Amino acid sequence: MRNIIYLLFLVSVFSCSAVRVNYDFDKSVDFSNYSTYNYYPEIQTGLSDLDSRRLFNAIDSTMQMKGILLSEEPDFYINIQSKSFVTPGNSTVGVGLGGTSGNVGGGVSIGVPVGGPNLEREIIFDFVDSQKDALFWQATSFSNFSDNSSPNTRERKLNEIVAKVFSKYPPVIKHGKKK
Repeated sequence: MRNIIYLLFLVSVFSCSAVRVNYDFDKSVDFSNYSTYNYYPEIQTGLSDLDSRRLFNAIDSTMQMKGILLSEEPDFYINIQSKSFVTPGNSTVGVGLGGTSGNVGGGVSIGVPVGGPNLEREIIFDFVDSQKDALFWQATSFSNFSDNSSPNTRERKLNEIVAKVFSKYPPVIKHGKKK
């Protein structure tokens, strides 16, 4: 029983630190037409200058590995927006008492909060066609972070976010079977 409780505790701790990503894209777009990119000239990421630089470096190296090059005349622009918000701690420990005597039963249960609220960061990545000025791909990431993290920890977290976000770019478009 003690091992099960310990395992559940570890799962809850590690699941809180995971990066979650939601994706959306235009199914009619031919993603092979996009081989160059740049960032919006007046981009406001919502991150500190140092974190923005760390994020751009992670994106640049990831895009280069995918064969998509940074260009002054790009096929698409990347816009990045972020915000921080506090989510309530959702971990509780239940304490219960119960009793029964004949046909009479009763019980008391109390939820005791464990830990405090969580600070989360949402980062939205928009890919916009430079000729059509149309959004064609978007990813929204959610992750825990701490303002007191070391520079190495911040860089590692941003690299983790970029790796997860760009793992599904370009998207695999599944075509329905024809009858």
